[in-house]
Amino acid sequence: MSKSYLKPRSKQLLSDEMQLVLLFFTISIVMLFLTYGFLKLKIYTFQESITRIESKKVELKHNIDNMQHQIHIILQESDRVEKVVTENSVLKESIRNLFDLVPDRIILSQVELDKNSLILKGTTPSKDVYEFLLQAPLRSIFNNTYTSFYQAENGWLNFVSTNTIDDEEVLK
Repeated sequence: MSKSYLKPRSKQLLSDEMQLVLLFFTISIVMLFLTYGFLKLKIYTFQESITRIESKKVELKHNIDNMQHQIHIILQESDRVEKVVTENSVLKESIRNLFDLVPDRIILSQVELDKNSLILKGTTPSKDVYEFLLQAPLRSIFNNTYTSFYQAENGWLNFVSTNTIDDEEVLK
């Protein structure tokens, strides 16, 4: 063998350039895996937030339906209250008109007012006073009027007047 002036070098498995290339490939692959992991994590968190938002949406829709139902019930109750207030004011006005209708000479002891009937009990000085001052207006209001008289201890007459309206007229 021939002699060389160079000192023998040990051979490396990979050259410096090859190590540099492998280092860059390794760094690239690690970066790709980290990017993949980061994207998987973001996709998972987005799916979780979508699931929460969907459940919140369903809950809010349910709450809206409940509120609309409650609003409907409140409106119905409001209509009922308004109807009762109207009926009460009409009844109050009817009672006021009834007492305005009764003359001073006739004394009422009991009044029973129903939807289609009126029963009056009281005292009158005479039958004629009752017939001219109270019975005539009652006949113009009611379809049927029946009055019975009986003598009181003081000479006046006690009366019971039953006045009714036919059911057909109540419906109008």
